[in-house]
Amino acid sequence: MQNVSQEQATVQMPLTRSEVTRFWRDPRFDGMECLSATFLTHEFAPHAHDTFSIGAIEQGMQVCTIKGSRESAGPGGLYLINPGETHDGAPRGGGYRYRMIYPDIALMCEILEDVTGKPVRGTPSFGTQLLQDQTLADAFQAAHLTLEQGSGALESSQAMFQVLDAMFSRHGSAIIIPVDTAERSGVRRARDYLVENYVDDVGLEELAAVAGLSRAHLIRAFRREFHITPHSFLTDVRIRQARRRLQEGGQPAEIALECGFADQAHLTRHFKARTGVTPGQYRAR
Repeated sequence: MQNVSQEQATVQMPLTRSEVTRFWRDPRFDGMECLSATFLTHEFAPHAHDTFSIGAIEQGMQVCTIKGSRESAGPGGLYLINPGETHDGAPRGGGYRYRMIYPDIALMCEILEDVTGKPVRGTPSFGTQLLQDQTLADAFQAAHLTLEQGSGALESSQAMFQVLDAMFSRHGSAIIIPVDTAERSGVRRARDYLVENYVDDVGLEELAAVAGLSRAHLIRAFRREFHITPHSFLTDVRIRQARRRLQEGGQPAEIALECGFADQAHLTRHFKARTGVTPGQYRAR
């Protein structure tokens, strides 16, 4: 397929005048979360997922920060975001349309083992989180469309298996474990403490004591390590917990209090800022 420049693609494929989202869980991939959306004004707050975040821009332009690096993506832009990596996203120009899937680590390992016939050692990961690969982006969009349209099980499964295999063949990377330091150990203790105590109203002084750092040092070091502030990280953890409980059929009002939010409105605001849909839309699927 002949490559098309981002500027040409944006002009040739005008976006709808309204924001549209479609979210579903695909039973052919163990309930993997899938999203197709057009965003004109919606801006994602910095957040991370427990799963991979894999997708491609169909139309328009998005600007995003991934691991502290600010980049723009248009048609042919491919997102290969590993679990736990902080990112955000906002429309550029007239907005954008994209397609995403969120496979968990176990599912990704299973797919790779199926297509390669070899056991996966360790956790698979991508070395680059945002890149330009028009051919692979087109293949992903076509495979994603078969899922959205409810195509036959063999057709849709085969298409997505093949494109995920191609992604790892071209862009997969082994995990590099950074050298540990006292500062890194401290901020990781703080991170783990927030994960374990996300329901509580954890204070900065309390968190700094856990890390063994001053309050100002903790904020700087935490942001340098995880590309997000401690407070934003805590909110993100609460949203991830809320997602799990919504999947189990819980009520948004109850979940808000159980996950440390002041009320349902507070949950809804932060939930949409990180997922693009409301708790009610997420729960209904």
